[in-house]
Amino acid sequence: MIFRKVLSILIVFSFFLLAAPRLVPLNSVVFAQDLSKTVLPITEFKLKLKLKKSFPSSVDLAALKPKITLGEEADFGTGFCLDPECRLIGTNYHVAMMVRPCKIKGAEVMERYLATGPDDEGATLNDIFSKRPMKYTLSRDLAIFELRRPLPNYHGITFSLDDLELDIYAYPKESINPIRRLLQFHGAYKGKTTAGFLAFEYSFSNGKAIRGGASGGLVVDSKTQRIVGVLSRVGDGTKGKPVALAVPIQSLADFVSKAQPWLAQSIFPAANKEIISLALADLYPKFEFVQSPAADLQHRPDEPVDVKVLREKGQLLADSIRNFVAVQTFAWGSGGNNVPVAVAAYEVQVLDGYERFREYPDGKKEFQDVPLPSVNTAVATGGEWLELPQMVGTAPRFKIHQFPDTVVNGRRIKVFQYRAEVEDGICVFKSITDFVFFTTSKDFTVPCYGEVWTDEDTNILRISEHLELSGKWRDYQSVVTYGWLRRTDEAPRLIPLTISTQAELNKKKVYWCRSMFTNYRVFSSRTKIIANDYVQSLPR
Repeated sequence: MIFRKVLSILIVFSFFLLAAPRLVPLNSVVFAQDLSKTVLPITEFKLKLKLKKSFPSSVDLAALKPKITLGEEADFGTGFCLDPECRLIGTNYHVAMMVRPCKIKGAEVMERYLATGPDDEGATLNDIFSKRPMKYTLSRDLAIFELRRPLPNYHGITFSLDDLELDIYAYPKESINPIRRLLQFHGAYKGKTTAGFLAFEYSFSNGKAIRGGASGGLVVDSKTQRIVGVLSRVGDGTKGKPVALAVPIQSLADFVSKAQPWLAQSIFPAANKEIISLALADLYPKFEFVQSPAADLQHRPDEPVDVKVLREKGQLLADSIRNFVAVQTFAWGSGGNNVPVAVAAYEVQVLDGYERFREYPDGKKEFQDVPLPSVNTAVATGGEWLELPQMVGTAPRFKIHQFPDTVVNGRRIKVFQYRAEVEDGICVFKSITDFVFFTTSKDFTVPCYGEVWTDEDTNILRISEHLELSGKWRDYQSVVTYGWLRRTDEAPRLIPLTISTQAELNKKKVYWCRSMFTNYRVFSSRTKIIANDYVQSLPR
């Protein structure tokens, strides 16, 4: 929960308290482990000028005396370290929408990821905040803030998918705003609500109930000290006993699997069996294809039944993602460090079979290629998410071989490998050189190979691509993952979820780019008709 309040008397005092980088003592509260370095307050503090008018006893409008006063406005919430290094801060969706900090504990907020929204399936209007009701799905009341750097001396703790006795750790609003301290509330698990929350009856902490500002706090198993839920709200249970409601940790695992697949592989292994992690490597060594001298390269040779089905599914996938708009986020980095050096987000649309980008969220400028960040060297993702299904479906020289099925995250996966040679003219690598005042680019047709993973019905879940380069760039590889978009009154459809690329420069350093797709919107029939007018045809 979050409170917003305007103060005029304590404004200067509160400002200096916010500026002081000190931790309020926890008094007699003793934690099994130092959760004061895992749970942290999130605050957005604003100074505002307010115009007041005083009315004299007589009704003389000309005598109105406007008066300008200085006021404070602050929003409060609680967050927690999601990853071991504490560069990703977890909290509630409603906290992220109301508290929009530029910094958390002095670290700049680079990106914000939301697990739900007003267009989410099952979204309802929630008016726990009388002045600012929001529409979202209660069981996915989650968000992540990505910081530019990890928070020093802070750390994440392990998670548990079991429902046990617990303690709640949060930063509720205190009597003197904006002073807050970490409080611990002991509780007992009572069951799940119809909205999907975990319900706990809890005891007061030093005579205090859970109040505003505690949303986004952690629900931790008392014995194992593992996180089992994320505090969302409070209420009254049977016989007036206070009840805390938390988003289940399984919802957080599903969200992280989509928003941060590299992190999910380590903190939530095999938590979401429907999502193929982008961090997984190819399953088989490169297969050497032998082309028969008598083969007619102008026509596709007769192929096994499963390969023919894969071709059909590849074409269906390529066709299905020609009519949607999404937001594509990018993160650039190098080496084994997962901390990006630059991030960006663009609205992407497929137009006449090619990607087109527009500045997000309100930009008017359009791009054929994503602008590279202002760093010395960078690798960008291309249109592999669209091009690779087209290659699988239609390229006659694309040679495909099926390997034995395997099991990934407890589900059976079909595995196919493909290869194309230089003379096939299929795989292209673009090199861009920036001379500050102008840029040059050159396309190279190269040999390529990779793997296609599908479910048991041959629906494509993952495609990798390896380009065999020569020159200063080597070992280029990209991986695209796909998943099901399920919406009310719509047939399920496969869409791209994530894409990553990396390459080695001068046999010295690996550069990478990671990208994710969110906010999918399908074109309407009217949009398709006026698609030649790009700016006006994009849904807003």
